[in-house]
Amino acid sequence: MTSGPRPACEDIVVYHNPSCSNSRGVLALLRERGIEPRIVEYLRDPPDRATLAALGKASTHGIRGLLRSKEPLHAELRLDLPDIDDDALLDAMLAHPTLINRPIVATPLGVRLCRPPETVLEILPEA
Repeated sequence: MTSGPRPACEDIVVYHNPSCSNSRGVLALLRERGIEPRIVEYLRDPPDRATLAALGKASTHGIRGLLRSKEPLHAELRLDLPDIDDDALLDAMLAHPTLINRPIVATPLGVRLCRPPETVLEILPEA
């Protein structure tokens, strides 16, 4: 017996990059638990400023923690300087979505940068 596609769970959102193994790992963990999240491929459909700011505020890392420091552009733009404020970081991330770290997962229980993928388990409701 085959089951049909799982309905999307609109209250769990994964900001996803299909080329990222951590991002794929989060999706696998969710799907193993029968959860089909709403997937936002943020490189094609980046979040707006208010959404990105809210994700940073709700996460345990803040805006700077959602910034992908391994991205070469991070160094080019000198975003590692301590006096760069959140507004400037948001400007950079909105202008260059590759600077957004991944995967970011939002559920009713919180927001996490899920590196490693198992971090998503911290914000999933009990089965």
